[in-house]
Amino acid sequence: MSQAVLHVRRATIERQTLETRIALTLDLDGSGEALAETGVPFLDHMLAALGRHGRFDLSVRASGDAAMDPHHTVEDVGIALGQAVRQALGDRAGVARYGHAYAPLDEALARVVVDCSGRPFLQMEAVMPEAIIGVDFAASLVEEFWRAVAMNAAVTMHIDLLRARNAHHAAEAIFKAGALALQAATRLTGRADAIPSTKGVLA
Repeated sequence: MSQAVLHVRRATIERQTLETRIALTLDLDGSGEALAETGVPFLDHMLAALGRHGRFDLSVRASGDAAMDPHHTVEDVGIALGQAVRQALGDRAGVARYGHAYAPLDEALARVVVDCSGRPFLQMEAVMPEAIIGVDFAASLVEEFWRAVAMNAAVTMHIDLLRARNAHHAAEAIFKAGALALQAATRLTGRADAIPSTKGVLA
């Protein structure tokens, strides 16, 4: 009896610009082992949560101009992660395609809905209750990160912050809900030859 050869759902991305240097590896079928060393402590914290709750094995190392402003590092890590998701998904045959999740953190509650559609789109409705998280992490960078992920992974994402009074809680709830929704959307259904689209292609 022949056995189908499954696509190895791993990716390694190296991205270098004049502003940042990033090395990222992702295994969609991991166990939640996450290592992040980006020079932006709050981003490291969020990436660790994303890996753990998405049950992805994720390693991210970045260097660059984060000491000047975390913006480039946050955006470029999001780009690299999105590229890794896209590469690891391959032709997307056999994936569940859709995923959604709610995640609370104390008073904060976030909802994320994902469609591995091949069409990059982000709709985010999140009024962050504070402009700065911690020492110097702009709360607006949460949206920049997820936009970079969605555009480069070629997925549709809807992110809604339903309530929050603390920006750290808000961001963490969003990252945890994003991890759970991505995990659900990228699961294999057992039909390795089936593209979950009436068009026959997710692109």
